[in-house]
Amino acid sequence: MTNNNRHILCIEDEPEMIELVRLILERKGFRVTGALGGAQGLKALRNEKPDLILLDLMMPDMDGWEVYRQMKADPNLSNIPVIVVTAKAQSIDKVLGLHIAKVEDYVTKPFGPQELLGSIAEVLGNIDDN
Repeated sequence: MTNNNRHILCIEDEPEMIELVRLILERKGFRVTGALGGAQGLKALRNEKPDLILLDLMMPDMDGWEVYRQMKADPNLSNIPVIVVTAKAQSIDKVLGLHIAKVEDYVTKPFGPQELLGSIAEVLGNIDDN
């Protein structure tokens, strides 16, 4: 399956991180949109219904867990896979994310392009090597 038209929404409070994700993923044929912060992220999520969400946990307006909770409570959004991308590397956060909240995967910042692409491939299936 090609990545064309596979839409990934990056919910993050750092514009530089959104740009980095966009650079990595657009080269692989994904369409990437960014949302600055949790509130904007939820709004974008409802409007765009992406194929995958990259979700930061630490954001000033609404943290990632709150975004995740609201998203999972909405039947129109609850089936969209989520990869948590965060600087919070403590194992308790990883356990919370993977086992309690049931996010699809967990990537710790700073990450390399291959780590991010590997995680996305794990969740969405094969990624074409262009």
